[in-house]
Amino acid sequence: MVELLAPAGDLEKLKIAILYGADAVFIGGLQFSLRSRASNFTLDDIKEGCAFAHKHHAKVHVTCNIVMHEKDTEGIIEYIQALEKAGVDAIIASSITILTLVKKYTKMEAHVSTQCSSLNQESIAFYEELGADRVVLGRELSLDEIEIVKKNSNLDLEVFIHGGMCVSYSGRCMLSNNMTNRDANRGGCAHSCRWNYNLYNEDNKINPDGDYFAMSSKDLCAIRAIPRLMEIGVNSFKIEGRMKSLHYIATVVKAYRMLIDDVNHNQLKDFSFYEKIINKAENRLTSIGFLNGLPTIEEQLYDLDSSIPSKDFAGIVLDYDAKTKKATIEQRNHFLPHSSLEVFGPNHNDVIHIEEILDKDGVSLDAARHPRQVVYFYTDYPLEKNDLLRLYDASDL
Repeated sequence: MVELLAPAGDLEKLKIAILYGADAVFIGGLQFSLRSRASNFTLDDIKEGCAFAHKHHAKVHVTCNIVMHEKDTEGIIEYIQALEKAGVDAIIASSITILTLVKKYTKMEAHVSTQCSSLNQESIAFYEELGADRVVLGRELSLDEIEIVKKNSNLDLEVFIHGGMCVSYSGRCMLSNNMTNRDANRGGCAHSCRWNYNLYNEDNKINPDGDYFAMSSKDLCAIRAIPRLMEIGVNSFKIEGRMKSLHYIATVVKAYRMLIDDVNHNQLKDFSFYEKIINKAENRLTSIGFLNGLPTIEEQLYDLDSSIPSKDFAGIVLDYDAKTKKATIEQRNHFLPHSSLEVFGPNHNDVIHIEEILDKDGVSLDAARHPRQVVYFYTDYPLEKNDLLRLYDASDL
């Protein structure tokens, strides 16, 4: 069975990812991780996250994937041993040093990061000799190339199926470092490729006033490639986005969970069904990336104003009393009494209509407008903890 691997920037997102269908999550600790601006996990957080994951038959992978300088080697053995003690299942690393230390000093799996740009069977054979358990392929391979590599390799292979694509080969970019002194390969990427730029021919600006250009690609969305990737025998499908929102993670994970399960049960729907679900999450424009071969102009993102409108994430269900029909909601976006809300949860999709919104004192509110305010309403619909609520219009479902 293929593993669905989801990102998690904090404990709440880790739990949501697993509840919404992820078989494993990848997180970053406070040391040796590439996403320095993400809500990285303390060892206590990691221990709690691992306990939750294992209770739900899921795994936790921790990224230790910075490009290591000499000063970065201090404390690495003690750190990976502490991660093993906390319950971590695998370490993702780009440094051969870390990969070999994981195999020498722990019983955790060692996964080769996509930053190693593994694009051929010979490189995977090299990591097999080092003792690695899995290789995360570079995002620059086509489906045909992935099939060839899989047929000629013994290690588990992991492939990115959704999320941001780097302007450079597998994240090996110096643009951010050069322009902002923030090193993309050491956790500080400023996403310089997504900034607004004017285009010049010598001294003449050739883009119209008000129109800007970016150097990045559209985000990856491999919905239509999933059946082929499953047929090839890829072991793990990876969603990118440790800095994405809870709503994004829940939406994308559930869409791919449904798709994978439908393929396994010979119940595949039209691909537009799954794409429509994903489009409800906050998202940039998407493309197939390299999976159909070399990208064309259609895979590039030139107009930063071009984006897919997101559906409003109204709140998350904290509790539901089946006897009183009272729902406890943590508000995430402005919504009003007499609203229709889409219920989006691990176990169902439906629409409810609410009447009155109440505060903690039972006072009727004219709106749920304060960030993360706890509010209440009554509904006959059997909501479940961790269900998400979206503002609804008739085209949503």
